[in-house]
Amino acid sequence: MTKHSGSPSPSLSPSALASAFFALHRGLPRQAPGSDATTRHLLSLCGPLPERPCVLDLGCGPGRSALLLAAEAGARGAEVTAVDLHEDFLDELRAAAAERGLDGRVHPLHADMGALPHADGSFDLVWAEGSAYVLGFDEALARWKRLLAPGGTLVLTECEWTVDEPSAGARAFWERHGDLRSTARNIAAAQAAGYQVLGVHRLPDSDWEAYYGPLGARADEVGAGAAAGAEPDPATAAVLAGAREEIGVRARHGHEYGYTGYVLRPVTAGDGGAWPARPETAADRAPVRAVHLAAFDTPLEADLVDALRDDPAWLPGLSYVAEAPDGSVAAHALLTRCEVDGVPALALAPVAADPAVQRSGAGSSVVRALLTAAGERGEALVLVLGHPAYYPRFGFVPASRFGIRAPFEVPDEALMALVLDGSVPVPRGTITYPAPFGV
Repeated sequence: MTKHSGSPSPSLSPSALASAFFALHRGLPRQAPGSDATTRHLLSLCGPLPERPCVLDLGCGPGRSALLLAAEAGARGAEVTAVDLHEDFLDELRAAAAERGLDGRVHPLHADMGALPHADGSFDLVWAEGSAYVLGFDEALARWKRLLAPGGTLVLTECEWTVDEPSAGARAFWERHGDLRSTARNIAAAQAAGYQVLGVHRLPDSDWEAYYGPLGARADEVGAGAAAGAEPDPATAAVLAGAREEIGVRARHGHEYGYTGYVLRPVTAGDGGAWPARPETAADRAPVRAVHLAAFDTPLEADLVDALRDDPAWLPGLSYVAEAPDGSVAAHALLTRCEVDGVPALALAPVAADPAVQRSGAGSSVVRALLTAAGERGEALVLVLGHPAYYPRFGFVPASRFGIRAPFEVPDEALMALVLDGSVPVPRGTITYPAPFGV
């Protein structure tokens, strides 16, 4: 569903506005920005799913995503429970599912996404494209977490600011419909809610056109009827005006906001929830060195940390430690300044955990806290050269997807990138590391 087609009018009843809204949107292929390509990409970021996973599609509308998920999620497709409050949309979904031979795997449900009847742990995948706004991003994260089975994944999209200082015109429009936040703030909110970020994807402009193109054409049809003398009723006129305003604001201010997809998984105890992390202090320097000496076969990483402390690439506040229950340093992770073709970025290295606590989640805890801190500072891009089975849990993907390469030969899957702020263009080119790295 779109956030705001048809602004409320005090002289019109909510039921009349809702009826007019759904009449305008009936039969449209989408009820929010999106595309099959985006759905497939977000699904790919979820990683392996169980065979025939149980999927919950919330705010499914006419069911474009539900149909795709039923056909493609899992080795033999998925069992999809598709939830919406508008019965006409569910009827459209039933007809489309039957036409595609998916009616045995798509189960439309008339229900409130904020008060779902399902038991805890019922679903391997909870999906919400363009619908989380109904509850609010934070509330959706909190309410839907219980629905996930162990190892389950939550995918949702959210409208966000893509510039640091939105214009007065953009703010005036959005302040009537909810408070937009930045990608960095929403990543931080997801992590604070107990999720690890598996992936972040900014929807392309073409996804907006896939929604607004048909909606605009429908609005023109209604407008043409009015011009021919078939004057719309007041509720229809209000909804039509709201749709036109929304499309117009996007045309004028679309570079200032956009939809972002999040792929999230609840943090378990083994992911680091039992290891509080914080910025290092001067008293931590010797314990940090001791952790690196214990974790690696040579002193190279410990020496690298010490050398980076005296280098211009050092960024105060971006060296983090995880604490053991007795307050000692259990793990350490460091971000320093690097560049990609002259554009500032961050290098994540080195990362170490005391061998006595490895595989306990201490390393994950310190990395996750450090990345959150970087996002809150407004950093846009983090690069890491590391194990391809470990770093994707934080949202890292191969850097080659962005045209980023190392200044030396390295396996493609080992050099990874994490975009913290999707509103900032990702640079292409070769990484320039701080001098202490010796490359």
